[in-house]
Amino acid sequence: MSAQRKVLIVAYYWPPAGGPGVQRWLKFATYLREFGYEPILYVPDNPTYPIIDSGLLDEVPHDIRVVKKAISEPYKFAAWFSLKRTRKISSGLIPKKQSLKDKILLWIRGNLFIPDARVLWVKPSVEFLEQFIQEEHIKLVITTGPPHSLHLIGAKLKERKPNVTWMADFRDPWTTIGYHKDLLLTSWAANKHKKLEKYVLDTADHLLVTSSGTKTEFQAVTKTPISFITNGFDSYEIQRIPLDEKFSMAHIGSFLADRNPEILWQVLAELIQENAAFEKAFELKIIGAVSPIVVESIKKNKLADYVTLLGYLPHLEAVKQQRASQVLLLIEIDRPESKVIIPGKLFEYLAAQRPILAIGPEGADFRSILDDASAGRFFNYSNKQALKEYIQSLFSDFQAGKLFVETKDIEQFSRKSLTKKLAALLDTLWES
Repeated sequence: MSAQRKVLIVAYYWPPAGGPGVQRWLKFATYLREFGYEPILYVPDNPTYPIIDSGLLDEVPHDIRVVKKAISEPYKFAAWFSLKRTRKISSGLIPKKQSLKDKILLWIRGNLFIPDARVLWVKPSVEFLEQFIQEEHIKLVITTGPPHSLHLIGAKLKERKPNVTWMADFRDPWTTIGYHKDLLLTSWAANKHKKLEKYVLDTADHLLVTSSGTKTEFQAVTKTPISFITNGFDSYEIQRIPLDEKFSMAHIGSFLADRNPEILWQVLAELIQENAAFEKAFELKIIGAVSPIVVESIKKNKLADYVTLLGYLPHLEAVKQQRASQVLLLIEIDRPESKVIIPGKLFEYLAAQRPILAIGPEGADFRSILDDASAGRFFNYSNKQALKEYIQSLFSDFQAGKLFVETKDIEQFSRKSLTKKLAALLDTLWES
């Protein structure tokens, strides 16, 4: 490894944070040394994480350098107002039926803390990192968001240290993300978000995104060079997991209200009514935070007796559940702006080698990945009959003991392969 080629990674989510936001740069940082870069992490010292997964601490390289600085977050004060509501909003579970307290919290979050609730970390971080970069002779800086406040840290550092090369990594879009319109933004606040997004996009030396759709979206508003590297999967040494005896369908990850697939619940209810063998064998497993709207919809379709709500599981346990389930559910919001979202869970689903049943918006970016890997089938929200026929075929294969998939060319999505791709990009930036 080359100690001279230091790269500073500014991240909010870092172990013991749980959820998908932590995985991307935990794994990039783990493998970058093999490609000649020495990662240094800058993360908050006292963050308010909506999900904790202490098991991820074991995946952090023991000798990696992690620099921490305290952060002031309004979520800590909002929790005095309503701890339960604050945690839900922080984790992305924005309620559809909003009480006055919900509306107050959302209005404050969307209009007083722009771009997000971590904006108070920007100024102290810039002041600290300006000196740190000079002392450590750091040439490359990467910020990863959301939270997009971290990109403001990168932009202001770039202004103060123009010789530093800064890349902004967007794990999700900014102003076009699905929940953005649910934040009760005033026209002033919405305009401020747009201006800050434009400022970040134009100030960065390079932009990194997770889908080709987001790349196209950003290319329409900035001339800054853009690359895309998807999320991926890691190879875990896990003893062979026996498959569930039931015909289990599993959804892993946050099940937001906007992802509620009424079409799926209707099809499952019909199959239970029409097929006694299906009714006896079927189980729906939901792992992770779930919106009350989704639970109500399941009950309305008389599926409650077939559901197992497992809540959030440590990452390794979630991986085991993926590998044990008969079918894996991948649901994305039925909105045009969601087409560019490639759910991080897709790649771990591929590694699980179980059939994937995906439902999403017409033209979804992730459909091509699913099709190319021969890992399952994609349906839009109007494909009810085709969806029913596919589930029937999956169940027939289950009954015959032949329910499996042979995925193709998925090694390109391994974390190590993706880090090699990232390192090649960093080589270019290093020489620029």
